[in-house]
Amino acid sequence: MDPIRVIVQNCVGCNLCVKSCAYDAITLSGPVGAREGKPTAVIDLVKCTLCGACVEACKRYKAIVITRSTFKGQDITKYSGICVLAEHRRGKLASVVPEIIGAARELQKDLSAPVSAILVGNGVRKYTDELLSYGVDEVWMIDHPDVGDFDEDVQAELVAQILMEKKPEIFLGGGTVVGRSLLPRVAAKILTGLTADCTELSIDQSTMLLRQTRPAFGGNIMATILTQNHRPQMATVRHKVMKPAEKVAAPQGKVVEITHIPVPKSKLEFIEFVEEKTATVNLVEADVIVSGGRGIKDPKNFALIEKLALATGGAVGASRAAVDAGWIPYSHQVGQTGKTVKPKVYIACGISGAIQHLVGMQDSELIIAINRDREAPIFEVATFGIVGDLFKIVPAITEQIRKQKARRGTPRVC
Repeated sequence: MDPIRVIVQNCVGCNLCVKSCAYDAITLSGPVGAREGKPTAVIDLVKCTLCGACVEACKRYKAIVITRSTFKGQDITKYSGICVLAEHRRGKLASVVPEIIGAARELQKDLSAPVSAILVGNGVRKYTDELLSYGVDEVWMIDHPDVGDFDEDVQAELVAQILMEKKPEIFLGGGTVVGRSLLPRVAAKILTGLTADCTELSIDQSTMLLRQTRPAFGGNIMATILTQNHRPQMATVRHKVMKPAEKVAAPQGKVVEITHIPVPKSKLEFIEFVEEKTATVNLVEADVIVSGGRGIKDPKNFALIEKLALATGGAVGASRAAVDAGWIPYSHQVGQTGKTVKPKVYIACGISGAIQHLVGMQDSELIIAINRDREAPIFEVATFGIVGDLFKIVPAITEQIRKQKARRGTPRVC
């Protein structure tokens, strides 16, 4: 049934619905109505947003009806435990996995519930020992040759089947490319909600629900979301935000191999993996990050940032202002709406320090800020601040590092 429909026998062709529609989704082009002998309303379902303005306009004749789909709440008493997605690709576990397990183990303190991990793929048995070493109680594993790294349709089906069978109360994944693609598919299959890119997770002591906190409205506010009537409570966790789980001395967990769930054939065809080519290291994995902001003034001046990053063996970052200006790709953005980073050294060049940027890098071990404006907010979180012209300071630092490397070898970041 269409979500909105016209009851032709009630329509009088009065044109009120046409006037009320802000999306030009209604025309009087239907069959002649029985009541007034005029053409009746026709609704373009492509243009219609189900805003309900036409229903309000047609209150007298009740000729337009919207039918909204709703889901009944589940029996949430059958769900217990915390589960994480053991994401992997190209031969290794994703670096976000220990952080997700760390978040799960923190939640475990309030829930007193076991922590499990879902591991699906081809040749994934080798990851089980590492997962158990982080204190996971059970690893639910499907190791099958027909589950490819990039077969997300197959993986989503298998993960959904495991969740429906095992019924964990909470399911967490990484806010990565894989997590952002895979987990929405899973949530849709099992009819539950999903909060993406969480920066904080906690248990509400009054309801024992998972408090899922994430940036909203472009990072201008922090929203806390509760999943009250459906399970599992699903969330993805932003990389470099949660403290990684510490390894346990004597792991007591076990591997539960699942063989009774059939593996469907993938509808996707993997053609090629093209790795991003960059002269510097991956942003979220870097020990040193050199970031540029609006003070760089021109995209060509990012060459100064790249040279310093290369000299330090670090990565290139950027503020949202620089990304929005089109000076550098979004993949380099640091902040609430970009990547959250936690390097040993963060060098901010020409970045004033808007709160959205500070939240993404303020946990760095050492922060060096270079800015002309001595009142810039970035200096409030900086370990060392340099007030001056970055176009003179950055090349000077780069040259000094190169000279030091030439004399003593590559300097060690500590």
